[in-house]
Amino acid sequence: MATNPATKFGSMRGKSTEEAKFFWTGGPVDVAPRTWFASQFSGCVAFETDEGLVLVDTGTKQFAPVLAARLREKTQAPVHTAIYTHGHIDHAYGLDQFLMPGQKKPRVIAHAAMPARFARYQATARHNAALNARQFGGTVEAQSSEAYAAFGQPPIPPDTLYEDRMNITVGGEVFELHHCKGETDDHTWVFSPSRRVLCPGDLFIWAVPNDGNPQKVQRFAWERAKGLREMAAKAPAALCPGHGGPVIGEPEKIARMLTETAAFLETVVSRTLAMMNNGSPPHVDIVTGIDLPKSDSPWLQPVYDDTEFLVRNVIRYYGGWWSGRPSELKPAPRARLAAEIAALAGGARTLAERAQALAAAGDFRLAGHLADYALEAAPADADVQARVAEVYEKRADTETSLMTINIFNSAAAYAKAGRPFA
Repeated sequence: MATNPATKFGSMRGKSTEEAKFFWTGGPVDVAPRTWFASQFSGCVAFETDEGLVLVDTGTKQFAPVLAARLREKTQAPVHTAIYTHGHIDHAYGLDQFLMPGQKKPRVIAHAAMPARFARYQATARHNAALNARQFGGTVEAQSSEAYAAFGQPPIPPDTLYEDRMNITVGGEVFELHHCKGETDDHTWVFSPSRRVLCPGDLFIWAVPNDGNPQKVQRFAWERAKGLREMAAKAPAALCPGHGGPVIGEPEKIARMLTETAAFLETVVSRTLAMMNNGSPPHVDIVTGIDLPKSDSPWLQPVYDDTEFLVRNVIRYYGGWWSGRPSELKPAPRARLAAEIAALAGGARTLAERAQALAAAGDFRLAGHLADYALEAAPADADVQARVAEVYEKRADTETSLMTINIFNSAAAYAKAGRPFA
């Protein structure tokens, strides 16, 4: 990963300071007595107790040294307990950098589903590296062996697992751990009742929740909504999110942020299910026909995930893998289909030219279909490559969510290399 997250993870074109909080980098920030928050793309919280630190999340391998150095400006206490809110590589892979010289290995707590996540990473390392390459705007050829190695066991894996809820006492203070499916199935949110500090992990990220990611495993918007309401009921005075800056000393604002996000997700889910129950139309008709909720709140802007993608994950959970289009139940190979369509249209270049014209008119959805067929029918044609790349570069420029922008930029990069995205 790059050292500047805002550069690596997408443009901040036209975004306000509030909207940019997803990319907030800084700290250490005092969020409560003997409690500090820092973020380098992802956040980390340190609770100093009389027995040592309770650490919530540890960043990536690359960014952990920066996070650790920031927190060590405030405390030299050894790490007594580390809690991984979930097993993503930007939250559970940097603990070794926080340990004091000579200290004993800390207890590491996580949800019981986390070991299965790491096993899946190891089994699909090259697949995950390819997905991340696309998600952040590149191609799989640009990935290094280090990128493949990133998917596996963290340097210090969890040694203490729990199921639904767990309370721990460190230095005479209680810390609550709650399981909540959302962006992942192994998610934990942490609350300190005595300090009134909430650590939601990626259950809150200063953006439309990342429950739609088009390349990743099943996500659970409806479960996240329940968890957000449970967090709000705790009346936290400080919020330390998985991504973005902290909110301190504003319990009413924090409650509003959590409950508004829950309501947003509940609206997406209820409207999707209503359309599914209306004759179970093909999935794409649900996605393009649903009235997506929008919000003026800076913590509910689609700067990372796209609200449309959340609909897809609801459909996937309730509706199976088939798209609902009869031809797609047992489809022809895409290259054969593309060649047939190109022949009917008068050639791949004709398709590519029409895709450009549609894009110029602002019909990017239709332009994308034709661009894909053109490239799949004639991947070695330099003229087709250039036209398709232009369509996707222009399409990326019209989007707001980092994930959409980067996947379309990745599609342009593949086109320039003479390769269909798939």
